[in-house]
Amino acid sequence: MPVMASDDVRVGIGIGAETCDVVLELGDLHPSGHGAFRLGCSIDEDRRVVSADPQPGLLHRGTEKLLEVRDYRQALMLANRHDWLSAVTSEITLALAVEELLGLEVPPRAVWLRTLLCEISRAAASLMHLAGAAALPPHGRQPADVPGMRAREALLRCLESISGGRMHTMIARIGGLAADAPPGWFDEVSAAVGLVRSEISELRDAVDATIAPGIARLSRADALGYSVNGPVARASGLDIDLRRDDPSLAYAELASRVTVCTSDEGDARARYRVLAQQVAADLDLLEACIAGVPAGPVDVPLPKVVRAPEGSAYAWMESATGINGVYLVSTGGTTPWRVRLRTASYANVQAMSSALPGTGLDDLAAAVGSFMFVAGDLDH
Repeated sequence: MPVMASDDVRVGIGIGAETCDVVLELGDLHPSGHGAFRLGCSIDEDRRVVSADPQPGLLHRGTEKLLEVRDYRQALMLANRHDWLSAVTSEITLALAVEELLGLEVPPRAVWLRTLLCEISRAAASLMHLAGAAALPPHGRQPADVPGMRAREALLRCLESISGGRMHTMIARIGGLAADAPPGWFDEVSAAVGLVRSEISELRDAVDATIAPGIARLSRADALGYSVNGPVARASGLDIDLRRDDPSLAYAELASRVTVCTSDEGDARARYRVLAQQVAADLDLLEACIAGVPAGPVDVPLPKVVRAPEGSAYAWMESATGINGVYLVSTGGTTPWRVRLRTASYANVQAMSSALPGTGLDDLAAAVGSFMFVAGDLDH
């Protein structure tokens, strides 16, 4: 807990917090309510935040060290467990880094299917963050009444149909994918896209009705200073999206369909509005990706033991909440010598210390949730 003046109210938020005066309820659907995260705040006599001290690290699963003691194929099975809402993107980012080390060329069909899977995962994760905002207590909707959840379920069924897993798909392989699209799968994805298109406007309106304007503004300078990304950065005027700015997979060929949504408001409502606008804008990209998938194999045959040559590689991709990066160092063995993860959640959470001061206690839940983090993504 931070040191506070004697006339301040002491507040602890999160699993493991000390006995305190305030319990912050994020609701049943909000992704930031999962896992272990603590936020220490000082509250003045007007019930406003004076200072905020984000304290990640309580989950401490040691993801990077776990990846360093597994061979490159085994590591892919763990890569999707830090940002579990954007699991596909996490797997594929690690696969791209390993393939760069190996100098491996992935078949075109696998490249396009990877792109499509990442976009499905992005949309499903975004809908979960938006649904969490729409269901925020005390004024949010009941979880069963939140729009967008049918569409998210349809997207998850698409992931399950091709991989067997709803959340931890474990479909990425070095050199491609574990499975090809089953018969009728593209029609299933198209139907899910149509469902998202029909529900996203109502979901955006539900979030607007729950989140008041002007909460927890993050300036453009602070967004740059904390290296935030994704909707949090774009809501503060930073026009950044790796799908356009440094495209991997099939994004270069889909450049005309990539639209980046931004705002200059910088507050909690703007962050959620940018996220909702981005979901709507990405639906055309999803449909173009479905139409562009070529025929052919989905993987490259590899020996039973994969040994990467000595060297280093870095791969990064745009997840629903920002940039997901993997830095690998190889000494020529079957396991990486060093793994370093760059996660969107960690950078976004640190920016709370600049954005939360001045926030009213009644608005604190909305402010915290608007930084769109997943607790597992905080602990490397």
